[in-house]
Amino acid sequence: MKKHLLLCLLLIFACSLLSAFDIGLVLDQNADYSGLGDDTTFMYKGILIPRVSGLFGETGAFIVSAGVNYQSNPWAAAPELLQTEISWRLGITDFRMGRMDYSDPLGYVASGLFDGMRISFDTPAGLFSAGGWYTGLLFKSRANIEMTEDEWTLNNSPLNYSDFVNTYFAPRRVLAALDWEHPGLAERVLAKFSLLGQFDLSGEDLHSQYLIGKLTIPIGVFAFDLGGCFELIQHTGTMNTAFAAEAGFSWNGILQGLRVMGRYTSGESDSMAAFLPFTTNVYGYVWKPKLSGLSVISLDYIARYHRTFAFGFSPNYYMYNGSGFDKRLLGGEAFAALYWSPVSDISINLGGGAFLPSLGNVAPDEKVFWRVELNMIISIF
Repeated sequence: MKKHLLLCLLLIFACSLLSAFDIGLVLDQNADYSGLGDDTTFMYKGILIPRVSGLFGETGAFIVSAGVNYQSNPWAAAPELLQTEISWRLGITDFRMGRMDYSDPLGYVASGLFDGMRISFDTPAGLFSAGGWYTGLLFKSRANIEMTEDEWTLNNSPLNYSDFVNTYFAPRRVLAALDWEHPGLAERVLAKFSLLGQFDLSGEDLHSQYLIGKLTIPIGVFAFDLGGCFELIQHTGTMNTAFAAEAGFSWNGILQGLRVMGRYTSGESDSMAAFLPFTTNVYGYVWKPKLSGLSVISLDYIARYHRTFAFGFSPNYYMYNGSGFDKRLLGGEAFAALYWSPVSDISINLGGGAFLPSLGNVAPDEKVFWRVELNMIISIF
């Protein structure tokens, strides 16, 4: 009788352990073929991501994920530790520690994976959060920090295993953030505000602070967005200011959606510096410039014609901001894509487009830059 009871207890314990863990594997592949006139380039890259997540205690959770990045032209491979964090939820308090995702309200000042900790308080007055992170242990391509010319050179140079430390890790910077979010301010407005500060530890002597806000107002099937960022930049003892803003609206139907957005980032002038984000997030599908000293008008349309099939169309137009140039219209691009997901674990996307300088007046005689890409994501378990 005792043996049968012990066996039942062991089976129950084993089942509880199995239900508390989630193990998975993600394979993300991307093939890119692009050209400028007669010059063409093919690039194949991918990442294999194993992960495990689970619960511990009554209020704790964890996730561990890693990846192996590989690419052609030239062939190279790089290991990487991805989202790896533990969290506790105690009443209104949420505490997280490890390598975690963070994004500012606008999404292009500071976003990505960072090493550190964050504490949040979910109160009737909104969600208050405070966090601090370090970047010097991240893979440079994941962190994507290019605040100086030396950092740009580091981020765009290949990984050299014979000089691993100096060619793998991201620049050493510290990021601190205070955030407040309210889901229904005045019973209507989704409000997000952040105060960020980044501090250089690598000797570049470049520090910056950001005051960021964004408001989203839903009205039926429409939503209106308005956001801005004021930046202070300290570099080698001098102080400068910069500014970024965005405005747009979106419409979400049952099987299709449309979003129109205008973004502005200050350029170099007598009274203002070029806007300098902490992480470099490119905008566009073909040209993919850094959002600094540019204005971008974008439109994103997507329609789902079947539960497994969708079509997207995204034109963008770029303008230069800053003094010293009489001509500011850089040109426009158009990109279209087909999205196919036969099952929830498989996604295949085929897209292509072209950037046309002839639509602007800065370099109207430049050749057309085009790009075709194929992406496949397979999730196992």
